[in-house]
Amino acid sequence: MKAEKKLKEMGLELPPAVKPVANYVPAVRAGDLVFLSGHGPFREDGALITGRVGSDLTLEEGYEAARRVALGLLASLKEEIGDLDKVRRVIKLLGMVNSTHDFGDQSKVINGASDLLVEVFGEKGKHARSAVGMNALPMNIPVEIEMVVQIEG
Repeated sequence: MKAEKKLKEMGLELPPAVKPVANYVPAVRAGDLVFLSGHGPFREDGALITGRVGSDLTLEEGYEAARRVALGLLASLKEEIGDLDKVRRVIKLLGMVNSTHDFGDQSKVINGASDLLVEVFGEKGKHARSAVGMNALPMNIPVEIEMVVQIEG
């Protein structure tokens, strides 16, 4: 388990995989692709991170929130496929940032997730990406991210 070993070396731990709060599932496998539903950021104690980037949170806090989202995505992925070392490639991220109308650094916020994925998976973690600003996100979360991953077998 090289991916989880890398996380441990980074001083990080996967949180418990999230449970859906509505009529959807966290992950759907279609052939060798896994589509992960939008995930929000949780603190290490399990509390939801809330607020708008640009007023309630700084760019750096938004970056950290996106990093926390990436950990949650990896936890859901692991629950779906059993072993993160089955990842062949992170294909795509869609990062949504709850931000003020004058905040223009959404891509720098989503870098929190992108940077973590590259740190964990190396070249396999490099992905296509969209980073967009939103007027609001569910439960006033600052970041929501979807992910598509190609897996072995």
